[in-house]
Amino acid sequence: MKQHLPIPLISRAFAYSMVTAVFLYLLNNYLVFWQEMPGTYALALHYGWFGLEVTEIDPAKIGQGWIQLIIYLLALAGGIAYAIKTKTRSLQADSIRFARLSAYIVRVAFWSVTLVGSIDMLISFLRVENFLEPIVGEWLTQQLGRPIFRGTYVHYPLIFISLFMAARFRNISFSWLALMCVLAEFLIVITRFVFSYEQAYMGDVVRFWYAGLFLFASSQTLVEEGHVRVDVLYAGFKRRKKALFDSIGCVLLGMPICWVILMQGMGGRGNSINSPLLSFEVSQSGYGMYVKYIMAAFLIIFAVTMLIQFVSYLLFNIDQLQKRGASSEAQLTYNQLISGDKNVTTGGAR
Repeated sequence: MKQHLPIPLISRAFAYSMVTAVFLYLLNNYLVFWQEMPGTYALALHYGWFGLEVTEIDPAKIGQGWIQLIIYLLALAGGIAYAIKTKTRSLQADSIRFARLSAYIVRVAFWSVTLVGSIDMLISFLRVENFLEPIVGEWLTQQLGRPIFRGTYVHYPLIFISLFMAARFRNISFSWLALMCVLAEFLIVITRFVFSYEQAYMGDVVRFWYAGLFLFASSQTLVEEGHVRVDVLYAGFKRRKKALFDSIGCVLLGMPICWVILMQGMGGRGNSINSPLLSFEVSQSGYGMYVKYIMAAFLIIFAVTMLIQFVSYLLFNIDQLQKRGASSEAQLTYNQLISGDKNVTTGGAR
C-alpha cells in the first residue's frame, strides 16, 4: 500500500524551525556584537568547517562558542520536537498561533514608537528651550544630551513597558499612529508659517512615526491580503491553485527576502542595522531627537513580523491544499480565519 508523506507534520516542523531560527539569529547577533561572545560562525572558522579558511580565535572563548552552538541546536530540535508532539493540532490552529505572535510583536513596536517618540520629543523640546535644567538639574541635563544615556535610561525602559502594554491592550489601530503623524506635521505647518518657529525635533518625530507606520503595518496588510499583487493570471485561479502559488511564493520569495534583510543588515558590526544600534547613532541636526538608531531596528521588526506572517500564511495555504471537499471551512480566506480570532488582530486600517 502506497505511503503518503505526512505533509501537515512536515509543514509544522518547517514552520516551527523557521520561527525558532529567526529568534536564534537575533539572539546570536546580540551575544556576538553586544556581549563579545564568539558565535557559531567564529567557531566554524576556528575549526575550518564547511571548507572555510581556518582563523584562530581566543582559546578562552572556544568554550563559549560551543555552548552557543549546543544551545542553538537544542532550540531547533526543541521546535521540531514540539511540532511532532502536537501533531494532532490543525494547521489552521498553528496559522492563528503564528499570526498572534506576529501581532504581539507589532503591538510592542506600536507602543514603543508611541511612547519613545512622545517622551523623546518632550525632552528635546525642553532641552532646546532651556527648560530642562531647571526641572532635572545640570548633571541630568548633560547626561540626557548623550545618546547612550538617553537610549539606555529613557528609551529602553519605555520599550520594556511596551511589552506589558502590548499584552494588555490588544485592539490597537494604526489609524492612531497615522493621526499622530498628521497632527505632528500640522503642528510644523502652524508653528512655521504662523509663529515662524521650527526645531529639528519636530521633523524627526514625523519621520520616526511615519517609518513605524509603514514598516509595522506590513504584516497586518498581509493578513488582509492587501499587498500589491500582479493578478493577470492569479485572479482567475481557483482556491486550491491560488493556495499552491501562495505557498510557493512564501517559501521561494517571501521568507528569503526577510532573511536577506536580516543577514545583510546584521551580518557584521558595521552593517546597516548593527552599526547604528551599537553606536546609538543620532542625526546631525543639533538639538533633534535621539531616535535614529531605533529607526534602524524598524527593519528588524519588519523582517521578523513578515517572516512569521509568511509562515502563518504558508500553513493556511497548505491546509487549503489538503482539503478535498468544498466545505465552508475550506473556503475561508486567510483574513477571515485570522480575524475570527480576537487575539490576533492588530487593528490595521481597512
